[in-house]
Amino acid sequence: MPRWKDIMAATPLRWLTTAALALALVGTAACGNSDPLSSGGSCDSKDPNKIAVGSADFPESSTIAFIYAEALRNNGFDVVVKPNIGSREAYVPAVEDCSIDLIPDYTGNLLRYLNKDATATSSADVDKALTEALGDSLAISTPAPAEDKDAVVVTKDTADRWKLTSIADLASHSAEVKFGAPGEFQKRPVGLPGLKANYGLDILPDNFVPIEGGGPATANELNSGAITAANIFTTSPAIKKYNFVVLADPKNNFPAQNVVPLFRADKRSDKLVKVLDAVSAKLTTDDLIALNDSVSGDAKVETSAAAQQWVADHGLKTPVG
Repeated sequence: MPRWKDIMAATPLRWLTTAALALALVGTAACGNSDPLSSGGSCDSKDPNKIAVGSADFPESSTIAFIYAEALRNNGFDVVVKPNIGSREAYVPAVEDCSIDLIPDYTGNLLRYLNKDATATSSADVDKALTEALGDSLAISTPAPAEDKDAVVVTKDTADRWKLTSIADLASHSAEVKFGAPGEFQKRPVGLPGLKANYGLDILPDNFVPIEGGGPATANELNSGAITAANIFTTSPAIKKYNFVVLADPKNNFPAQNVVPLFRADKRSDKLVKVLDAVSAKLTTDDLIALNDSVSGDAKVETSAAAQQWVADHGLKTPVG
């Protein structure tokens, strides 16, 4: 995440039916505003079949965590899910102190968390640098093709009018571009400074529009014509909803952000890696877009239900191999 994008055509009724199937997972989710790490963890347990799966505090991460949990459970693992832990600054230490054993992450951002001096941007370079940065306590398995990364996005009308296919094409229109993004994008190395250095896209200070609240607010501003271009994540359902055009980034200004399972090194086993690799091999960017639309769009599917449906549709309800 048959092709998962086909699920986009599914009716809400199908999803309500699917949600009923997810009752088996409900007991594993955190309740209300409770702290998912309140029960702590123990590094004394050496049972490789007991896995606590966590997630960051946004729907995409929670959905992927439930995908991992469901696939592992179908392969005989004893799994508990602790969703909505928080940011990377909270969940990486949680892996290290055994509060959780496994969590979905993104290669480029994880690399920069572990090595603030990292400069790798392409998928291959990021993967290599990340492996070297993990140290002895952390491990990863194979990253998925699925990627959720920053992008420069325009409306189709703008792309057609200016004949835009890549960020470089936008550079000659710099003076005309009102660019919307979170405030920090103005100074981040991969934000406006990177776009200027790599592509010559030079946004005037008065033409930068800081937008708080992230994706939906930015998408609305772009769709309304209040801004000309925007920084939007590639898995945003708004891209398909509004027929936006994602401009190519051939110089990899934005680092690769492939979904990757991060886990405690002492939990590594051939069986664990085999299951996680089977999930990664099937998880695509189109899947993430469809999953995000199902859980955050009009249908409001529970992340556990969306995950269970994805696992079923991708042949992972039975043991791998």
